[in-house]
Amino acid sequence: MNVRRRLISATAVTAATALGLGALSACSSDSAATGNTDKFDVVASFYPMAFLAEQIGGDHANVTSLTEPGQEPHDLEISTKQRAQLEEADAALYLKGLQPAVDEAVSQTGIKTKIDAAGLTTLEDHGGTEHAHEGEEGHAEEAGNAEEEEHARDPHVWLDPVKYAEVAEGVGKAFEKADPDHAADYKKNTAALVKKLNGLNGDFENGLKNTKTKVFFTNHAAFSYLAERYGLTQEAISGLDPESEPSAARVRELQQEAKADGVTTVFYETLVSDKTAKTLAKDAKLKTDVLDPLEGITDKSRGDDYFQVMEANLKALQAALGAK
Repeated sequence: MNVRRRLISATAVTAATALGLGALSACSSDSAATGNTDKFDVVASFYPMAFLAEQIGGDHANVTSLTEPGQEPHDLEISTKQRAQLEEADAALYLKGLQPAVDEAVSQTGIKTKIDAAGLTTLEDHGGTEHAHEGEEGHAEEAGNAEEEEHARDPHVWLDPVKYAEVAEGVGKAFEKADPDHAADYKKNTAALVKKLNGLNGDFENGLKNTKTKVFFTNHAAFSYLAERYGLTQEAISGLDPESEPSAARVRELQQEAKADGVTTVFYETLVSDKTAKTLAKDAKLKTDVLDPLEGITDKSRGDDYFQVMEANLKALQAALGAK
């Protein structure tokens, strides 16, 4: 057993050294270029995955994100340099169905530990074929019907603290298996993270229990899991793809629904244009506010990490829904 562990550690050192030479930017303050060659190197697809890797990996993990802060993750294209990152990493953590370019790149690498967050919880179909992203028809045609079905499933599980906790537990187990020298710490860190997520779930349950209305409008359909968890109804201007344009009929429908259901606010987000949301709000005489789908943290975010932004989301929902 000790021999095997030394071999794993040696592999991790080799991979980390290769990453360090690449002068790669890390999601956390520790970058792979700092020479921390003894760490467990994880390449995450975008912020919610990187956050999990950092929280669970702690001091033992060196986490880099394929999606830069402020970059809309749905549109990510993988560069040659990023493919090299994946090849040299100890583990890849991604959410299949959200970023087709990442899915393809991970499938083509020889990386030993591939952690698909979509397989660690249950994904539901909230948008049908709306999740076939614009400009990605070629990917869908090549992948066939099975891939198209996967694209129809809503990937935004991190916005439901309960589902995110399920993913966290799966990631923790994968880290323990891939880097057994630090398994005890990964287990401890996972338990602490799940406890915090359970607390966040409690905050949402209590904070949204009694509201004047249960309906809220969003820019794109990122909050279906959250809405289902807390007995709310999300009505999205666009579908699961934040870049898709709504029809005139859809806009009229939302205007009528706003009156019928006592909707006060149209939510928009920081990483995509707020033009359509603000136009709808103006025409329907509604307020606007930010409901952050947490696909990335920027200087415009209402918080520095997942928990702070989710608490800000809760306050925004309470105000919009008339929480008592």
